[in-house]
Amino acid sequence: MTTLTTLTTTTLEISPSPDSWVTVCEESRLTPGRGVAALLPDGRQAAVFRDRTGRLYAIDNRDPFTGAQVLSRGLVGSADGRPFVASPLLKQRFDLETGRCLDDDEVAVAVYQVRTR
Repeated sequence: MTTLTTLTTTTLEISPSPDSWVTVCEESRLTPGRGVAALLPDGRQAAVFRDRTGRLYAIDNRDPFTGAQVLSRGLVGSADGRPFVASPLLKQRFDLETGRCLDDDEVAVAVYQVRTR
């Protein structure tokens, strides 16, 4: 008798607008502390992260200080208990929950809802 094992995969989705969800990748493809870039249907890019506790985040990938699509390549850390990504170019830190720049109160990036299915 042969037993078949079914592997189920969990996909990660983000919401670029209030009533839509976009599949980004299999959740297992995310490495804690590192980001991935995802192309959205309207041409924008999102930076998707899993922190070391397993929590998922998605923010705009565009660094507002340089205009480069690089935040997915930034360093993930925390300051005062707030998860952030530091831009790999000029090192400004962006709160992964709110999108607010921790180094300039007048600057923020978009934040997207994240879910797994």
